[in-house]
Amino acid sequence: MNGGSVMKKWLIPVGIIIILAMILGSGYNNLVTLSETVDSSWSQVENQLQRRADLIPNLVNTVKGYAEHESEVFTDVADARSRLIGAGSVGEAAEADAALSSALSRLLAISESYPQLKADANFRALQDELAGTENRIATARMDYNNEVQSYNTKIKHFPTNLYAGILGFDEREYFKADASAYETPTVDFSK
Repeated sequence: MNGGSVMKKWLIPVGIIIILAMILGSGYNNLVTLSETVDSSWSQVENQLQRRADLIPNLVNTVKGYAEHESEVFTDVADARSRLIGAGSVGEAAEADAALSSALSRLLAISESYPQLKADANFRALQDELAGTENRIATARMDYNNEVQSYNTKIKHFPTNLYAGILGFDEREYFKADASAYETPTVDFSK
């Protein structure tokens, strides 16, 4: 048997293995990039949620100065804020965010019954800052969900779907609004 013939038979399988390794490596690197982009987008959501959480104590203290007897609303805001700060997953954060938004709506509605509070410059400045932060949160959530969509689509496409799960690239969770976020909060000042 000719030495060149044995060498050719050996090179073909090695060549195929090298090509497959390059394709797999490229696909892996692409998944790592997409995963990191999702993580980066999520950190932006967390930054904005933290910014809002940092504004809340000042807002609550300002409202307390005018409406101290609204303790249930203050408690609801504090509880929801704590849940949001302690959220361990995207789903928990979405649920806590919805509860906090509802509690904040009730807190801000208090100003309608207290004209002096509504006229307070500090309260108005905090309201404006909170409104700006809410817009940033909405943008960050949208960006995060877009990145999750790109990532999830990639891991479901062929041939990536053949190896993504094996390499630890599982579907990521969208930031979805809790069902209660679609309900209008009930505000009752008759108490």
